Amino acid sequence: MDPHEQFCHNPACWASGASGLGNMVIHSRREQRYKCVRCGKTCSATKGTALYRAHKAPAAVEQVVTLLAHGCPPQAIVAAFGWDERTVARYQREAGAQCRRLHERLVQAGQVALAHVQADGLRVRVVGGVVWLAMALTVTSRPWLGGVVRVQRDGTLIRRLLERGRACGAYHALLLCTDGLRSYATQARRVFRDPQRTGQAGRPRWALPAGLMLAQAVKQYAHRRVVGMGRRVALGSAQAVQARLDATQAMAGAVINTAYIERLNATFRARLAVLVRRSRAVARQTATLEAGMWLVGCCYNFCWTHRSLRRWRTPADPPGQHWFEQTPAMAAGLTAQPWPLLQLLTYRVPPPPVKRRGRRPRWLQEATHA
Repeated sequence: MDPHEQFCHNPACWASGASGLGNMVIHSRREQRYKCVRCGKTCSATKGTALYRAHKAPAAVEQVVTLLAHGCPPQAIVAAFGWDERTVARYQREAGAQCRRLHERLVQAGQVALAHVQADGLRVRVVGGVVWLAMALTVTSRPWLGGVVRVQRDGTLIRRLLERGRACGAYHALLLCTDGLRSYATQARRVFRDPQRTGQAGRPRWALPAGLMLAQAVKQYAHRRVVGMGRRVALGSAQAVQARLDATQAMAGAVINTAYIERLNATFRARLAVLVRRSRAVARQTATLEAGMWLVGCCYNFCWTHRSLRRWRTPADPPGQHWFEQTPAMAAGLTAQPWPLLQLLTYRVPPPPVKRRGRRPRWLQEATHA
């Protein structure tokens, strides 16, 4: 137990969410609890993780979550482990909530290079209807930028997806490739615009960055079959779009496409049972689909190595085989090595900061300065 890596979870405490201030001490080694000497509150060592108040061993929970992340139906896990189906559903829900906090903490921190982004939507069957799952991907380093689940495929779905992508990195020189849905162009003009502040009185004018580009690949159907592909540039010039495609896809003569996000959709369909076409394993609740989406997406970013991202090992890399395997998070510069699933489940995400009125205590100022 290391109290220096812990932080206080009490929102009313001045040291809430900050580690290394010297305010956390060990309260009970037997019960694995810490105590904040500033507010007097105690908390468990697993507070804020997927293992909080877990009645099963961490190794067993890791095995169950691993099976869920690889597309194993919950009914098979219930038959193999002898657990109650509500217990399996709870660990899937807790793992999904943990992965969402981790994604918003690390991926949506604005450190991903957004040179070329592709977005697409999936039609998902649920009990009693259909929902839509929209996701986005960066082509250069392949990280999954997040997803949104909604009942209708409307502008709200596209806007929330683009807002998640905007939070991941700089978007002033971004190429966005999508399908032929017109909501992408409409919402992109609203999400990616910035206020043009001139120092004068009055409301500033909103404008799009000069380097923002949007290209769409429109599928042409005949008798419910794809017979052709049309391509158009909605924002920017055709020469700039072609130059960005040649630079990011590492191949000359690349055309406007959504092949990378569609390949990611195939990975999600293989790893998430509720996304399989013509399957009886449909989701009963939208929350189940969201939890599975966050679990598979974070495992894809942090735990699973990507074959297209491997490179020849250099003297600066750790010793090993000729190839240096990378995860999308490693290629994006977010981590230095692949994460085991247990680390993904036990990563402590600080709570959001609380706005406080008044002057900070002297001990907090001294600890922050130190």
